[in-house]
Amino acid sequence: MSGVEGRVAVVTGAAQGIGRAIEKMLAQGGSTVAVVDIMEDKLAGVVEEITSAGGQAAAFKMNVADEESVKHVFKEIIGQFGRLEILVNNAGIARDQLLMRMKRADWDLVLSINLTGVFLCTQNAVPPMLKQRWGRIVNIASIFGQMGQAGQANYSASKAGVIGLTMATAREVASRNITANAIAPGFIETAMTQALAPELRESMFKLIPMGRPGQDVDVANAVRFLASEEANYITGNVIKVNGGMLMG
Repeated sequence: MSGVEGRVAVVTGAAQGIGRAIEKMLAQGGSTVAVVDIMEDKLAGVVEEITSAGGQAAAFKMNVADEESVKHVFKEIIGQFGRLEILVNNAGIARDQLLMRMKRADWDLVLSINLTGVFLCTQNAVPPMLKQRWGRIVNIASIFGQMGQAGQANYSASKAGVIGLTMATAREVASRNITANAIAPGFIETAMTQALAPELRESMFKLIPMGRPGQDVDVANAVRFLASEEANYITGNVIKVNGGMLMG
């Protein structure tokens, strides 16, 4: 797939799960990958996994919710690689609780990482993209940012915000050959979803026409497409990767 080989890509929340699958997919396509996460202890292993397979990667510890941390790391990435062409905003957390019982601290934490983090990273990635007149921004949203979910008011609000931010970004940068799109995964098999109670998992499967959860590679495949030249006329869109759980 053209448009990925030789590019420099930044993937946040890259130490595990969907982020790890995304960076591996981009590296396999020939991108040099900046592996970014706050979990420093896991970064070396991810980089080793990519480089041992013949890819190119480097690790960077960053807190996406900390403006100074984001500025410093993006400056470091551009200093090391000379450019930045693909940004995948994947970092995110969940702190679930019913709305009436939700603590303000959990609301603020989820919004700061899931939404403000996307804003800060995008803000620091756009200038070099504008200069080179080429860029791909892919934000990982969620099906629950489109349809809501009981017990996830903070998470759903943050992911709905990511979708709105994606569209606003797309309008601002389109004239410079930069695209911005979001991917809204449904029920994806990750460590977080594996920890759910068996009865809850079964009830979720019944809502999916395909009758099964997705895999992290399903999301990674969509990211790779949106980061490629083949997607050069797609911007401001939300790509649903949900097995038919939400249509239309």
